[in-house]
Amino acid sequence: MSDTDLSTIAGGVARGGLRPATIERIENGLVVAVAIAGTLAIEPALWWFPLAVLLAFDLSMVGYLRSPAAGAVTYNAVHTYVWPLGLAVAALAAGIGAPTLSRWLALIALAWAFHVGLDRALGYGLKLADAFTHTHLGWIGKDTGKDGGTGVR
Repeated sequence: MSDTDLSTIAGGVARGGLRPATIERIENGLVVAVAIAGTLAIEPALWWFPLAVLLAFDLSMVGYLRSPAAGAVTYNAVHTYVWPLGLAVAALAAGIGAPTLSRWLALIALAWAFHVGLDRALGYGLKLADAFTHTHLGWIGKDTGKDGGTGVR
């Protein structure tokens, strides 16, 4: 492999393929679709629930009132798939003895996964400590293009 090939791969494009950030955005779009399908399968009448609570998860941005580093910590703590997965496991565990609780835990887990997936599909990745607009998917907003699409300044 030549140095040119290595620099191209390091820059995020593997010879004519999709950039890793593009692949991740597509994957997260699929998470959004699965979350909606799951909501419809569990409780079709509550199809609107993920939309109704969509912005509740963005309350995690309160850390930005202190600093970009604190904001990144609070934002990233909420914008991960770990918590929706934990709720989904709890929903499965509660299913036998408490079907109503199980259904609501599952709906909240799906709404949370919907939010995280939508954010990432739109390019709002996990935040880096230097700026709100610097994410693991690259720069967003007014800072788009600072890194040439690599996520590195």
